[in-house]
Amino acid sequence: MIRTPVCDLLEIELPIALGGMGSVYSPDLVAAVSQAGGLGAMGCHNLSPEQIRAGTAAIRAGTDKPFALNFLVFDAKEECFAAALALRPPVMAFAWPRPDQDIQSFIDRAHAAGAKVTFMAGGVPEALKGAEAGADVIIAQGTEGGGHVGWQATMALVPMVVDAVAPLPVLAAGGIADGRGLAAALSLGADGVLLGTRFLASRESPLHPNFKQAIVDSDGHDTFLTEIPDIAQGKVWPGAMSRAKRNRFIERWAGREWALRQRRAEAFAGVLAARKSGDTEEAPLSMGQDAGLIHDIPPAGEIVERIARQAHEILTQRLPRFVK
Repeated sequence: MIRTPVCDLLEIELPIALGGMGSVYSPDLVAAVSQAGGLGAMGCHNLSPEQIRAGTAAIRAGTDKPFALNFLVFDAKEECFAAALALRPPVMAFAWPRPDQDIQSFIDRAHAAGAKVTFMAGGVPEALKGAEAGADVIIAQGTEGGGHVGWQATMALVPMVVDAVAPLPVLAAGGIADGRGLAAALSLGADGVLLGTRFLASRESPLHPNFKQAIVDSDGHDTFLTEIPDIAQGKVWPGAMSRAKRNRFIERWAGREWALRQRRAEAFAGVLAARKSGDTEEAPLSMGQDAGLIHDIPPAGEIVERIARQAHEILTQRLPRFVK
């Protein structure tokens, strides 16, 4: 078994976490990851207070193990944040504040509610800001990941963040889909990993089967950093780009973002229809470059166990052969 200090801190069995993806509402997925020994997380930034309460109740019905509630700081609504704190989750996860925002108030309130706090950063300055504000764990997210990311690659970012925020534990995120990624993250000084795309292609994921299959079919070279999904949705993230599958929708508007802004409502209506029908060419699909490492759609708990087993084999059998 692989156990690192972050496991003791968060009271989890394995240093494997689910990203709090707000576009993917699935208490079953969150509970499955936590029940397998990892840390499940529910993205709350698109949910009402009632949905947060219902989702949290469903998670607790599925597992008695720790989980996180995730908020985007720049878009956090007070009534939703207050509802989440009242539920006293074991962990609160924060990401993407505006440069001028006071994140310490969010972290202090989470601590007062009895929660541990993780803070996601795409660069060393952001990681330091989270550490100085009192976060218990820093998540170093590389640009290879799906959805909203920064510009620096995981391989360089993780050890830089580890050095900058020591002795705080760091989780590596971005481009990680298997046990090799976990073993590599530990070698870079991280205490564990956080994954998104790998869990999108799981049995509990609420994505349309066609979108799950698109991840499995990807060779890892068909993603694109773009603002197009955000323009279509009408929500601008501070300092972020979105990594999405390069499909017909993205190609239609690439270089014509000005036109998409003019026709946003019409375009977004088409996106919603495509998501419902499973049209993988006419709706943005957030996915990381690690899609090229994903070849099946198993239960989420099996993914957690498989990653841990692969990493254990690498660390105990393969790597020791190179040391004399």
